[in-house]
Amino acid sequence: MTLTNSQKRYLRGLTHHIKPVVMVAEKGLTENVMAAIEEALDRHELIKVKLRAERAERRAWSEEISTRCKAIPVHSIGQTACFYRRNRKDPVIELPRR
Repeated sequence: MTLTNSQKRYLRGLTHHIKPVVMVAEKGLTENVMAAIEEALDRHELIKVKLRAERAERRAWSEEISTRCKAIPVHSIGQTACFYRRNRKDPVIELPRR
């Protein structure tokens, strides 16, 4: 699934009011962390993840989360990255039309 620019803008606006649900730190993307991200995406569709590392490692983690969880990166600012994955059974967020 790809998002249009207006849909990404809409989701970015929604991320202002949510708090990070998972923090990735020195141990990296362990199986427990990935399971927590998967569960959060299933429950909320749109999540914030705190990435505590240097820029290159944050970028690699963000790409890995996106690939392994099949989530769309909405945006990334500093140590915070936001991801979206639509819940197919019970969608929570209604995206604007394309």
